[in-house]
Amino acid sequence: MKKFLALLLSMSLVFGLAACGGESATTPAPEGSAPAESGETEASVTRITLWTYPIGQWGGTDPQLDTIIAAFNEAHPEIEVSYELLDYTNGDTQVTSAITASNTPDIIMEGPERLVSNWGANGLMVDLSDLWADTEADIAATSEAVVSACKGTDGNYYEYPLCMTTHCMAINYEVFEQAGALQYIDEETRTWTTDGFVKAMEAVAASGLVSTPAIVYCGGQGGDQGTRALVNNLYSGTYTNADHTAYTANSAENVEALTLLQSMVNDGTISTSASFQASDELQAFANGTCAVTFAWNASNKAAYASQAAFTPFAMAFPSDDGVPELCGGIWGFGIFNNGDDAKIEAAKTFIKFVCDDAAQGPESVRLTGFFPVRSSFGDVYAGTDQAEQMSEFQSLMPYLGDYYNVISGWTEQRTNWFNMLQRILVSGGDPQTEADAFVEASNANI
Repeated sequence: MKKFLALLLSMSLVFGLAACGGESATTPAPEGSAPAESGETEASVTRITLWTYPIGQWGGTDPQLDTIIAAFNEAHPEIEVSYELLDYTNGDTQVTSAITASNTPDIIMEGPERLVSNWGANGLMVDLSDLWADTEADIAATSEAVVSACKGTDGNYYEYPLCMTTHCMAINYEVFEQAGALQYIDEETRTWTTDGFVKAMEAVAASGLVSTPAIVYCGGQGGDQGTRALVNNLYSGTYTNADHTAYTANSAENVEALTLLQSMVNDGTISTSASFQASDELQAFANGTCAVTFAWNASNKAAYASQAAFTPFAMAFPSDDGVPELCGGIWGFGIFNNGDDAKIEAAKTFIKFVCDDAAQGPESVRLTGFFPVRSSFGDVYAGTDQAEQMSEFQSLMPYLGDYYNVISGWTEQRTNWFNMLQRILVSGGDPQTEADAFVEASNANI
């Protein structure tokens, strides 16, 4: 019996050594047997790695990756998937270090800003056009912006998307009601005009129900999608040109918007803060000390709504024509080109399963807390305990505007943006002069 156990142990050591190194591991054929033909090994396992930023329950504090991988292995026991969770504080540094050391993961989950405009544009990613062959029309039916954002300037697809959302704002419904400001919004469509926004802020300010009607935060880049959307929507301006090759924040429309916000700060109908980022503004909103947040979405509602003693009511950003164009988020998968065809094919198999499988695909989306890019998935929250919470954000999805985040120089412009807001709203700088300086500095990094 002891000899038998020793034999088993020695065999397990052989198999364990064969699996080391992260390469495809194949069970060796018995000594003296004929070599197997290509593709006919008795038992092979391909090992791949997944790194993911904190996208809902795909990462963060309550990851469900073990459950996802277990479901995948029921269909594909021949592929083993290990994972590492990244955060937005150190994640980019970890990936850069992995690139430098030629030790990148096989799969990485994030958005086009990184997968397409950064790593894809630098020749590090696998072209995923074959994955798109059967689903492009389905995704395009949801949003052409998603299709465009996942494609590099060379025409290759470097991201296969899973989910998307629109960022929006929210109001304190009860304060607006008591201040007589609900007359300035369209509750059914959750839209309002620029004129309505100004009048609503005047009514809330005059009511004295909150310390400040709204805070245009500019203490850092956190939540900058909110301040960008506010400025761009007020007079239908754009942040970049159509082909995402230049920043256009100094257009007449945007300067008019910046001038309006500056005047509203001066007359006290909104305030500003050079120390606040979105998290600070969201906390003030949840505490009831300001009546508006410019940094709302489904994820932030889940984090802050339970603290509020009022009804947060999701709204699109105000626009001069009443037709908003909202900033959005797109998340999906890319594959680093590590030169191993077997691992690349295994990575594609995993991605197709979690994104496109009839059962797993909708569940994968639900775990992100966002919405499917595939039109055929329909309402993935219907009949779940998330249905009511998600319905208001679902109604804002048709307002998704241009996904300009794919422009290069993105990291640098984020710093330029909040510095520009500080100079205009806090220091009283000339909006045209400061917007011109922003564009000059940001375009220099393209």
